[in-house]
Amino acid sequence: MQSASDRHEYPAHWEADVVLRDGGTARIRPITVDDAERLVSFYEQVSDESKYYRFFAPYPRLSDKDVHRFTHHDFVDRVGLAATVGGEFIATVRYDRIGADGMAASAPADEAEVAFLVQDAHQGRGVASALLEHIAAVARERGIRRFAAEVLPANNKMIKVFTDAGYTQKRSFEDGVVHLEFGLEPTERSVAVQRAREQRAEAHSVGRLLAPGSVAVVGTGRSPGGVGRSVLGNLREAGFTGRLYAVNKAFPEDLKELDGVPAHRSVRDIAAPVDLAVVAVPAEQVVEAVTECGEHGVQGLVVLSAGYAESGPEGRERQRELVRHARAYGMRIIGPNAFGVINTSPQVRLNASLAPEMPRPGRIGLFAQSGAIGIALLSRLHRRGGGVTGVTGVSTFVSSGNRADVSGNDVLQYWYDDPDTDVALMYLESIGNPRKFTRLARRTAAAKPLVVVQGAGSAPQGHAVRATRLPHATVSALLRQAGVIRVDTITELVDAGLLLARQPLPTGPRVAILGNSESLGLLTYDACLSEGLRPLPPLDLTTEASAQDFHAALARALADETCDAVVVTAIPAIGERSPGDAELAEALRSAAAAAPAKPVLVVHVELGGLAMALSAATSTAPRAEAAPRARTDVPDGAQPVPTAVAAPEGTHLIPAYPAAERAVRALAEAVKYAHWRREAADAGKVPEYEDIDEKGAAELIGGLLARGQGLTLGTNETCELLGRYGIRTRRSIPAPTPDEAARAAAALGYPVALKATAPHLRHRADLGGVRLDVPDEEQLRRSYAELTGLFGKPEEIRPVVQAMAPRGVDTVVRAVIDPAAGAVLSFGLAGAASQLLGDMAHRLVPVTDREATSLIRSIRTAPLLFGWRGSTPVDTAALEELLLRVSRLVDDHPEVVAVTLEPVVVAPHGLSVLGASVRLAPPPARDDLGPRTLPTY
Repeated sequence: MQSASDRHEYPAHWEADVVLRDGGTARIRPITVDDAERLVSFYEQVSDESKYYRFFAPYPRLSDKDVHRFTHHDFVDRVGLAATVGGEFIATVRYDRIGADGMAASAPADEAEVAFLVQDAHQGRGVASALLEHIAAVARERGIRRFAAEVLPANNKMIKVFTDAGYTQKRSFEDGVVHLEFGLEPTERSVAVQRAREQRAEAHSVGRLLAPGSVAVVGTGRSPGGVGRSVLGNLREAGFTGRLYAVNKAFPEDLKELDGVPAHRSVRDIAAPVDLAVVAVPAEQVVEAVTECGEHGVQGLVVLSAGYAESGPEGRERQRELVRHARAYGMRIIGPNAFGVINTSPQVRLNASLAPEMPRPGRIGLFAQSGAIGIALLSRLHRRGGGVTGVTGVSTFVSSGNRADVSGNDVLQYWYDDPDTDVALMYLESIGNPRKFTRLARRTAAAKPLVVVQGAGSAPQGHAVRATRLPHATVSALLRQAGVIRVDTITELVDAGLLLARQPLPTGPRVAILGNSESLGLLTYDACLSEGLRPLPPLDLTTEASAQDFHAALARALADETCDAVVVTAIPAIGERSPGDAELAEALRSAAAAAPAKPVLVVHVELGGLAMALSAATSTAPRAEAAPRARTDVPDGAQPVPTAVAAPEGTHLIPAYPAAERAVRALAEAVKYAHWRREAADAGKVPEYEDIDEKGAAELIGGLLARGQGLTLGTNETCELLGRYGIRTRRSIPAPTPDEAARAAAALGYPVALKATAPHLRHRADLGGVRLDVPDEEQLRRSYAELTGLFGKPEEIRPVVQAMAPRGVDTVVRAVIDPAAGAVLSFGLAGAASQLLGDMAHRLVPVTDREATSLIRSIRTAPLLFGWRGSTPVDTAALEELLLRVSRLVDDHPEVVAVTLEPVVVAPHGLSVLGASVRLAPPPARDDLGPRTLPTY
């Protein structure tokens, strides 16, 4: 039980689970008075050398005074954190606030002395680095801005922990001690270091699940059938290269083997280490099984058992307990309610899933939250006929089930530097941390294609996800901005994935079309136009075309500098010269192989044999010989002989599609992705503006927020805050009476605009609540009477008078802070285009100059800004600058949770902001800038 502190209640929000460098997990929590025995036990297991480095002198044991000092904290000026595994300490860190004289102090002193101690058995796992991130976050929360540390010169490991953290620091040497001092504000380098460590740790944690050296199936039935027995059989049939164990507490004591696999009543009874446990027991028995695994040192779990959060509140609490229990032992979980994991690498051959067949080895990584969708994906990729066929296979497959621990983010971290995965396909029913996912997706997509089918946004039962207020379409747009190839169906997911897996990226949208059917060529041509591609006139080879004709035509098209990709269409031919499927496949393959820089796709109608022949010509499938069963008698250290023989790497694989629109849609996605890759190579920069008064804006915001937790600013306050960032709004003067309207117009100068600003009339010119170009007082009074006659009393319609702006295109600029996705900048044309048709474009903040340029051009109605049908182009440069200034405002001041500029009239020269609103509130927590943590369940 955690006790209250001396001065503050126990800070439970400091508790966190972290992934360490080797992929294991640890729990970080504050040290309390109840930890005296744990601290003493921990200290006894630390070597004399480590104790000497900590205290600068021999210090064999802690005195009672030491124990009291190291367990009694006020959680403000004195804080201690511990990293624990299995409930026991493996490392500690502590800070004490000090004054300018180096003595103990209280606020407002903003410096603290920090010291670490890590158990020798856990050194090198990144424990100290993780603790430093967390103690620094705690210190910042308590008003501490600098850490000081004294380290012996021989303690190179600890010096490296400090110097590698990326903080701005000073270093000196005095009296035989290295003195380090560093600020705690996150820097660009410290954030980069933190994220690099996060990637390595999370990738290793998934790697331990996908490439285990030994697997125990807990819950293996004694008779055939059942989940556990099926998984054991699948592991054996796949030829798993490590050691297998069957575990069931109901086994007879004299049972030593099951299906040739060593049988045990408990994981504890296994004499050798176990890397992965597949748990297939009833939900009420899972915690007992997890305890046995944790005590045995199992590294990770795949929990197939159902009956968790998908079954209701009771199951959700059972799931929370499962995650807490597993993490306490340093284990990560796939599941519960998972379908399993697969790794086709010849060095592993792991099928720890309910899939009865091992997929063909290949270069595609698959992730699915849904087991049913996972089965469908594996089936479609495995089939050689009846769809997209035979171009590649699977590297790894993960079905996460309820996704209580390991998520799509973790798998992305693994795929990022996995040499066996070239393309990542993901089916996501929900995105638990959109901010992190888009960051990881952007980095992954810069290295390899990432294709995603995203659910409608509702969180399935059993998934602990952070709520987002963004519309589904906005989230999709942000994913595309991050380089994600966003598709709508499983069919499109496979179509795009197979093209990207073995074809080069097109360098542009120009498409050559050739084939033996004029009609199919025209259908392909129309499909290209619909997808925004630039097709060349189709080349009809006629139905009498031979394989040589196809070869020659394809070779010419690939050599043509005016095309970037080629689509070959083929229907059953007639006549003596008609080629066989295998002959045609070889002709196309050889022509494509001679010019490997351009992608080639085949559209076939009623030519299933052609698709099979294309696959057979270049298959990466293993040979027909059956893979041997898993070895259960491999001596320790021996290397099993791989049995899957794949086709040579680098062979040119041609995807075949049964419909022109499917092939063209996949090609269009590849074209857009290739364009994104080129653009991402130079993302641009966030410009600096000399007239921005960041400090003045911060003071203004602080004063305004002192009034309350959240407020929508008035007109004058809005104009003042926006003005600090160089955003000028056209002055509008309230006109509660006709006389005041006349005085306002005289002050502004005619002509003026008279507007009703009540919420139900704002930005609704179609309702007649606006009068423009009012030339004089007489017309103004007449217009005022018309508005009040139509819509009600002045206090109901809130009329204002505003100077006329130059004519132009009405646009809208918005920025909002979403608790899950972060700050989002949106742009569109005002009125029906954005309100009715949803024609808005979105970018994550901060926006660069290149992103601002693309934001304006990515709406469907963008031609209206660039001289559509002979109109005068407007000042898009001024519009881009406005977008960048709004982005800076929201990025610099997260208290600005919403900004709306509407309308923004963009004229041929300059622009006018006619309406603006700003909302302030305490900013939502930024989990992406804090220390590394696993999601709290």
